[in-house]
Amino acid sequence: MADSVETFDYVVAGAGSAGCVLANRLSADPRNRVLLLEGGGKDDWIWFHIPVGYLFAIGNPRADWMFRTAGEKGLNGRSLAYPRGKTLGGSSAINAMIYMRGQAADYDHWRQLGLSGWGWDDVLPVFRRVEDHVEGENEFHGAGGEWRVEHPRVKWDILDRIRDAAASAGVPKIPDFNTGDNTGSSYFQVNQKNGRRWSAARGFLKPAMARHNLKIETGISVDRVEIEGGRVTAVVYRKEGETKRAFVRGEVVLSAGSVGSPLILERSGIGDGSRLSGHGIDVVADLPGVGENLQDHLQIRPIYKVNGIKTLNTEYWNLVSRAMMGVNYALFRKGPLTMAPSQVGAFVKSSPEYATANLEFHFQPLSLDDWGHGLHRFAAFTASVCNLRPTSRGSIHMTGPLAEDKPDIRPNYLSTEEDRRVAVDSLKWARRIVFQKPLEPYRPEEYKPGAHVASDEEMLVAAGDLGTTIFHPVGTAKMGTDDDRMAVLDPRLKVRGVDGLRVIDASVMPSITSGNTNSPTIMIADKGAEMMLQDAKSR
Repeated sequence: MADSVETFDYVVAGAGSAGCVLANRLSADPRNRVLLLEGGGKDDWIWFHIPVGYLFAIGNPRADWMFRTAGEKGLNGRSLAYPRGKTLGGSSAINAMIYMRGQAADYDHWRQLGLSGWGWDDVLPVFRRVEDHVEGENEFHGAGGEWRVEHPRVKWDILDRIRDAAASAGVPKIPDFNTGDNTGSSYFQVNQKNGRRWSAARGFLKPAMARHNLKIETGISVDRVEIEGGRVTAVVYRKEGETKRAFVRGEVVLSAGSVGSPLILERSGIGDGSRLSGHGIDVVADLPGVGENLQDHLQIRPIYKVNGIKTLNTEYWNLVSRAMMGVNYALFRKGPLTMAPSQVGAFVKSSPEYATANLEFHFQPLSLDDWGHGLHRFAAFTASVCNLRPTSRGSIHMTGPLAEDKPDIRPNYLSTEEDRRVAVDSLKWARRIVFQKPLEPYRPEEYKPGAHVASDEEMLVAAGDLGTTIFHPVGTAKMGTDDDRMAVLDPRLKVRGVDGLRVIDASVMPSITSGNTNSPTIMIADKGAEMMLQDAKSR
């Protein structure tokens, strides 16, 4: 039996990117008592803060929930690791640190779906107000917010030559991906400050930790929310073998991400009625969209060997060079230890039929077989490319009624003809860029999938062999209009049919944004907190 503990105005389940923002905003008023629950531990490990630490964090159970997908037909039967951050700050503590909003058309599409208040003109002011851009305030960027944005602090000649090659292939060089149209090539802006990772915990949670009205619990597992008379009354969670109940007089917010939030909903009796009944769970709200509509950016990772130019591979395996990397970082906070996994990006159309760029390249001056494994011992770069707006839809569901039960993750990659066609076209685009004249002096050689892969059929098989998640799952508790049967939330992020319960994280997206998804999640959280505080005033 759960022990009765405290009563709060707000309980936030999940201290990832969204949860850190929510905890900050909801506790800013000292009259609000806020409880923040996090399944991982404190972010007191050195590799959460040195940018290159993602190499050690991904695939490490100290930092990663170590989820896996089911075998994927589109990936030739392979099961993928599905990394999610396991600490304060969530995936923002282990991700690529890339600051990317997507395209104006993404948000205008949300508005066209009937989601008023979610168009580009609505969300741009939110992006700006949370931002602290290194170049200061202008039409597109903000200054003085909590979300620090800087330029990379390391340069690689190979990446400059790749940008030259992309220009030769018709991809213009642009200064900024975050103005609403990201077509072209540029260096990625990053969430760092003076050479250190700037996670959501550092930006939003740490400044709020001294507030007496904010309580933070780590190392817990959220069992369920309790609902009486159609309204949430408490959150039941476990810590160190003890079951606790946090009562709530205001609202509960699920911000456990696209994996965690739908599972908590299902354990609470909110989801597809037949599915829940099959697990012996009483149905509180029959919402068939819970756990459905999963979208993710599948990255296909062609690798090219090069000669006569440095890459991180060769520098890493040279002991002297590696030692100098440490010195450069210790003294100046510069060099390869400040690297995001990708420094240069390019956005292009896979074919003229698309109105805006639908492919994103992440060019990396390194290569490896998989994140969490060592770098290759030869000089190489990776031309990772993903379909920004996949039409494939997957799902994430419970496998049992306990928080400890592993989720059933089925992204359903490459399950549509359009996605398969775009995958083939993306590999052709990689070759179009790599074999331009600016890279000729370095004699690029396709290591994967290899020059022998020539036909569309062979390329599709190669895409299935090389494809993996780029860590952008969204959509599993999507917002929508009243006539959308699969909508879990209304446009104000309230769970349909249950009072006092919202979901605010990447799972609310009805369709995935055209780029990296962490900063859009930050925006959603800030906008969602604003909605909550507005609604509280009207009660």
